Amino acid sequence: MATPGAGLSLKRQLLLWLLLPQLVLWAMGGVLAYRVALTYAEKAIDESLTQSVRALARQVKPVGSGLLVDFPKAAQAVLEQDPKDRLAYMVSSPPGSFLLGNTQLPGPGGGGVLQPDDVPVLYDIAIDGKAMRVASIELPFGDAPTTQRLRVQVAKSLAVQQAIARELVRDVLVPLLLLGAVLGVLMYGGMRRGLAPLARLEAQIAHRNAASLQAIELTQAPQEVHSLAQALNQLLTTLRRSMSQEKRFLNDAAHQLRTPLAGLISQTELALTETDPQALHARLTKVHKGAQRSAHLVNQLLSLARTEAEVALLPVDVAALAREVAREWTPRALAAGIDLGFEGEDHLQARADRVLLREALSNLIDNALRYCPRGASVTLRVRATGSGQCVLEVEDNGPGVQATDLPHLFERFWRASELPGGCGLGLAIVAEIAQRHGGSVQAQAALPQGLVVRVVVPLG
Repeated sequence: MATPGAGLSLKRQLLLWLLLPQLVLWAMGGVLAYRVALTYAEKAIDESLTQSVRALARQVKPVGSGLLVDFPKAAQAVLEQDPKDRLAYMVSSPPGSFLLGNTQLPGPGGGGVLQPDDVPVLYDIAIDGKAMRVASIELPFGDAPTTQRLRVQVAKSLAVQQAIARELVRDVLVPLLLLGAVLGVLMYGGMRRGLAPLARLEAQIAHRNAASLQAIELTQAPQEVHSLAQALNQLLTTLRRSMSQEKRFLNDAAHQLRTPLAGLISQTELALTETDPQALHARLTKVHKGAQRSAHLVNQLLSLARTEAEVALLPVDVAALAREVAREWTPRALAAGIDLGFEGEDHLQARADRVLLREALSNLIDNALRYCPRGASVTLRVRATGSGQCVLEVEDNGPGVQATDLPHLFERFWRASELPGGCGLGLAIVAEIAQRHGGSVQAQAALPQGLVVRVVVPLG
């Protein structure tokens, strides 16, 4: 399922998420500004209506039990001169009984109770579908016990109030909109500049190919882009190592398999032309041994390739694994007349790859059994050191290796003996496995004779 914005570029997504909040805030600001403008306009209208209703109330004077309305035509014309901002007024006594005015105005809700200190009551009405604001004040007049009440009302249209509010909103929001447009342009330019390192990174990656996996170099870039480049460089390093290992494996396989395969072909051709049964049997025996050597070489090459892959280190009982490997090689040792033994801890935990560690021990024992004569002894030992390391060693009392040859034992395809059967990869595989476990491997002469090969790996 596609995620929202999956089809948009990073630049457009950033611009969208930066501009969208601005638009929302601009709209909210417009609504808020309009309400604030209406509030201030309403306050201005209320003050104007309060002054007008009190001024009109002063023109109505009680005379005895009657009223004298001193409201000249000129004042009336002033109130009614603006058709857009028309003022409506009404004088009634008792309240609601029309005496004077230009419009019949409804009274306030709640029965028109007299406010303290003759404070006008302000309320909204609608006349002919138009909203109006009304100020109403009630005054007592006459002598007791015939006191009467007088209501004076002045109403004003809210059209002017709304016009003022819209004008205020326009005056406030238009500059903000222009500033927002300028800010959007600046943000777009800033994003183009900020994302430029990504464009350079893309260009560098685009020019990479399988033959050129050099590290990416960014001299000037934000920290996040540097982190991305470092992650890509790690990936390129892994790819280079993997391709180098694959190339080396193919070269080694091609180089080492060429000779035995050529020998197999030549022996097979000779066997096809042989007529003597004994000579044919001898040829076929050589073919069989050559095929065995080739199979052993292929297995060793595959083991070597497996050791070069990434490994996951898990807790392993190394002592139990070593005893198991020693038991597996015991039949071959007995057949060769060699005493194979085990010495070490009952249990010893270490973080290792079980398959690779078994391969290393098998190669050490195989190497010792292959080059030791009948009657020799081979010992597999497992012990822990006080520095938190696990030592796996195979010691034999065979012919050993010359001191000058010891540094070459772990080189690929190097052999210290001309005896048939080996291919010079067993100890090289052991060295690779030790390196994969974060350890080391070493060889030294045993006393009085023989060879000790020691693998040291960290404990858990």
